[in-house]
Amino acid sequence: MVLAVPPPLTCRPGCAACCTAPSISSPLPGLPMGKPAGMACPQLDAELRCRLFGQPERPAVCSSLAPGPEMCGNNREHAMAWLSQLERDTQPQPP
Repeated sequence: MVLAVPPPLTCRPGCAACCTAPSISSPLPGLPMGKPAGMACPQLDAELRCRLFGQPERPAVCSSLAPGPEMCGNNREHAMAWLSQLERDTQPQPP
């Protein structure tokens, strides 16, 4: 029996939830101190696509996010909610 492997998910045009919801702690062009959660990355173009995609200046955390059904869901609202919850769940806890 051969199991069919679904094709990899590609980014949804006009979404950019992964470039908005999470914080980025490493420096990136235009934000030397990183990006706070909920702020759209200044590297997004008018079509909400990353100008740093494939460039060495792109933060490693950005490259590590891969679109998938759990994260992306069926719409941008789902992706924003999922990524925002992940951001909250991974915040350091005060001692």
